[in-house]
Amino acid sequence: MELDPLFLSRIQFAFIISFHAIFPVFTIGLASFVALLEALAFKTGNPLWQRLSGFWTKVFAVVFGMGVVSGIVMSFQFGTNWSNFAQATANFMGPVLSYEVVTAFFLEAAFLGVLLFGRDKVPPGVHLLAALMVALGTFISSFWILSANSWMQTPAGVEVRDGIFHVVSWSEAIFNPSFYYRFAHMGLASFLTGGFVVAGVSAWYLLRGREVETNRKALSICLWLLLIIAPAQAILGDFHGLNTLEHQPMKVAAMEGNWETSSNVPLLLFAWPDQENQTNHFEIGIPGLASYILTHEWDGVVPGLNEVPRAEQPPVGIVFWSFRVMVGIGLLMIAVSVAGLVLRSGGRYWRTPWFLQSLRFMSITPFIAVLAGWFVTEIGRAPWLVQGMMTHAQSVTPSLTGGMALFSLIGYVLVYAVVFSAGIYYLLRVLYTGMEDSHITEEYESDRPKRPLSATHVPFEFGDDQEPSNHGKPAR
Repeated sequence: MELDPLFLSRIQFAFIISFHAIFPVFTIGLASFVALLEALAFKTGNPLWQRLSGFWTKVFAVVFGMGVVSGIVMSFQFGTNWSNFAQATANFMGPVLSYEVVTAFFLEAAFLGVLLFGRDKVPPGVHLLAALMVALGTFISSFWILSANSWMQTPAGVEVRDGIFHVVSWSEAIFNPSFYYRFAHMGLASFLTGGFVVAGVSAWYLLRGREVETNRKALSICLWLLLIIAPAQAILGDFHGLNTLEHQPMKVAAMEGNWETSSNVPLLLFAWPDQENQTNHFEIGIPGLASYILTHEWDGVVPGLNEVPRAEQPPVGIVFWSFRVMVGIGLLMIAVSVAGLVLRSGGRYWRTPWFLQSLRFMSITPFIAVLAGWFVTEIGRAPWLVQGMMTHAQSVTPSLTGGMALFSLIGYVLVYAVVFSAGIYYLLRVLYTGMEDSHITEEYESDRPKRPLSATHVPFEFGDDQEPSNHGKPAR
């Protein structure tokens, strides 16, 4: 059997970017959370915020390291597997990726050292500045990366001469038509990821009765954040969908499983797309709702996949189901956030075991949603690497053989397995240790109850905004 270098190169890049994407989306949100904790510590002088910041900074450092290791090789693949793409787009992609390193990575790396090791060595204001610079660096990094990716989705500001892309307007190329929506969408996804992970870990500690007052406050902050961000992401997703419909109609057609251009298109809750026969099986849908969501008119026209030749259609099945996984998780996030608001009364949000258990489960879901979103974004663009201008087949390295691509794919899988295993090992060590090794203060050590939280036992009898009873000692 002859190995297809194009297919294997696509699998390899998909594997590496999927592995890498889960780390930045977490560190971006977590860096902002650490900066908030440092600001609260600086303003109030309360050592509780320092304990929280010190703990989550250690988590950030481990995840940041895994992200750096997994991300370095991505740019190498442009030369090894996608040399035609690298040569054709170098006038734009080269400077943009360089800007990301110069303006973001160096900033993060420099100030992360101060944030990790400088608490007792620099003034509090400088330590706060370090936290803010690390958080800013993560957003600058995502700015350039998403600008490059958005340009591939909605290219602008360039012209092609002799097969080479030449930039004629840097502002149009960087701030291309889909950039603002993608940047904002990924920013909110990062806050959701960081928020649900912190909430899930805090819930786990509360169930085990560890550092109750500290983790209660962390959980409270996260639930307020999620209550705002989760619905905002749904609203922003609507605007993003309208933009995608305008610039990438076939991606939207694949997301909706819509084969024929028509009006009053149903929103399919379930279907089994059959690309070979250009139809769906076992459809269950809500009449007209897809037309209304996509066009804001009940009889709005939604494009069908049959508008383009079959060779230019994206793989419908994976795009269709990835989109529904992403949306379903988003709705679940909103439901959990609203449940947290309802349980605010009497401080039940941190004393209700089933809710805390649900938060533990939810800490995984943002990563699944992010991966599903990336599948929709990247696979839904196929067969184009630069939308409407350059296909995957035109971009792959001409001299690359199937055996070479398979060898490098296996190598990456093995190396990343080692990196992931080592990273998870150290991350779990940090999480299991918790804040118990902190030397910042012993003031709140008495808030740890002698047995885990259960349906019949709560360590404190006070509401969300009340002080602990019995002078902060666990109820007996």
